[in-house]
Amino acid sequence: MPISTWTMLNLPDTGQTESYTTTFGEDSDYTINPPSYMDNGDGTVTDANTGLMWQQGEAGSMNWEDAITCCEGLSLAGYTDWRLPNIKELESITDDSLYNPPIDTNYFPEAHTSHYWSSTIFAAGPPYAWRLRFVYGCVDNNDKSLTYYVRCVRAGQ
Repeated sequence: MPISTWTMLNLPDTGQTESYTTTFGEDSDYTINPPSYMDNGDGTVTDANTGLMWQQGEAGSMNWEDAITCCEGLSLAGYTDWRLPNIKELESITDDSLYNPPIDTNYFPEAHTSHYWSSTIFAAGPPYAWRLRFVYGCVDNNDKSLTYYVRCVRAGQ
């Protein structure tokens, strides 16, 4: 499947189905772009909504600088244009209807319930970068010298 142009217009639905108020317009009131993946059979998964191709397994656990280098040096499925995903891209593969981990393990079987690095630097403190915790799907930041998991992506910006 060829990689299409990455766009924020096709972000997948959050998966939120529980309604917590009587106010119409919550995530639970809509299903738009439900998560849709294709296992490419070569260690990669393509997100049909965003067009991003993901490393199906893990690149390991490492500090932020090594994560950048690891993804940029990755050769997988005949491609060498891999990179560390930005925080929005990383969030796009979470599913809020799932917990521990909030990701479809049919397509991402090695999803650790730990933090994953993103390439996005924390603007208020450059020694920090944004990360996603694959227990709850929550985003926070921490020191780039710490060790977290890495999942590389290709296509998009």
